[in-house]
Amino acid sequence: MDTLPSGYMGLTLICILRVFGQEINKMRIGQFTDSFLPIVDGVGRVVYGYADALSRRGHECYVITPISDAGFRGKYPFDIVDFYGVTVPKYTQYKMGIPAWDIHYHERIKTIKFDIIHVHSPFRSGFEGLRLARKMKIPLVGTFHSKYYEDFLQALKVQPLAEAGAMLVGDFYKKCDEVWAVSEISAEALRSYGYKGDVRIMRNGTEVRKPDRKNVNYVKSTFNLGDVPVILFVGQMNWKKNIQKVLEAVSLLDRQGYTTKLILAGQGPHTEEIRSKITELNISHIVEMAGHISDVNILDGLYGVAEILAFPSLYDNSPMVVREAAAMMTPSLLVRRSSASEGITDGYNGYLCEDDSKDIASVLKRVLFEEKNRVRQVGRNAQMTIPVSWDIVVEDVEKCYSDIIHTKKNRRTGRKEYV
Repeated sequence: MDTLPSGYMGLTLICILRVFGQEINKMRIGQFTDSFLPIVDGVGRVVYGYADALSRRGHECYVITPISDAGFRGKYPFDIVDFYGVTVPKYTQYKMGIPAWDIHYHERIKTIKFDIIHVHSPFRSGFEGLRLARKMKIPLVGTFHSKYYEDFLQALKVQPLAEAGAMLVGDFYKKCDEVWAVSEISAEALRSYGYKGDVRIMRNGTEVRKPDRKNVNYVKSTFNLGDVPVILFVGQMNWKKNIQKVLEAVSLLDRQGYTTKLILAGQGPHTEEIRSKITELNISHIVEMAGHISDVNILDGLYGVAEILAFPSLYDNSPMVVREAAAMMTPSLLVRRSSASEGITDGYNGYLCEDDSKDIASVLKRVLFEEKNRVRQVGRNAQMTIPVSWDIVVEDVEKCYSDIIHTKKNRRTGRKEYV
């Protein structure tokens, strides 16, 4: 039997892969975000996950974000293109980007021929991504991450203005070629802002890893942690995160003779008010305000040393901190029926409570003192059921990107698609 030439076999394989939709061409991808490392927040870490995993799969990735003075950004397998920004009042770790004012940014960005742009904000970086996508006639994907109505209401104090702001967010996503949300609950929030189009659910990834003993020991030494149970909160120092109820719960436990250590990791507009509340409740001796954590090793050490992550926020959608804690075998305490509690089975892969400081205290007492031998197993269950590897997530992401690019090209050229 004659053998076919190797070149013919290779061509045949390529044709087969194309027929079955397996071939993914390498893409030049722009991820646009209003916050990025070294600022350690949820959206910034999501964007890092996208860019890192896609770069490792051979794609050419760029993160476009306001310039940061929060510290060294680090060396990544992707490029960062930053633009001028001014400090946001009360959120001093953040910059409000003004790309129109940055000549150097414009000189750099016009040399990059993107295949697709993915925006993670309906604000400055989002509109910059929209501008470039329209100019270059390429697809625009927009991910909806947050409940912006609550932000507007807190900032503006006037409900009609907050509602108008939310409608503008909905209008922004109408301009995207495809819209993604991190959960069904997030998608419902976006629809409540007037967006009526399709929404693809694209969950965030998290890398499962074991706590590094060196990081754990460093955190124990830095925060002078003894043998008492450690409760961790990670997030903005903002009353909308329901921090007051955690403080009241810890105070109640302390008065009942149950000593814990609460570490608050984060920065925000209500830092000083929270500090005053700690003093008022007379719990300064058991609460540590760690401030903004820009070193991911320290953050990992905090997750590793904590018995439980207390995150009673009613504001957050699919919070990264819950996934990150689970990846380190640390279970979370969440408010029952909240957006953050999606996927949590009480007592199996996490804990649920009512939106009430007394109930939070009751659950913490049971978990940390009465059933403390079970916490580790709940943490292991959390690690097995909550995090999804970024490598798995981006398999879907790159297939979606490729399909969107293909569809946009065909529409632009007037070619018909055949199934």
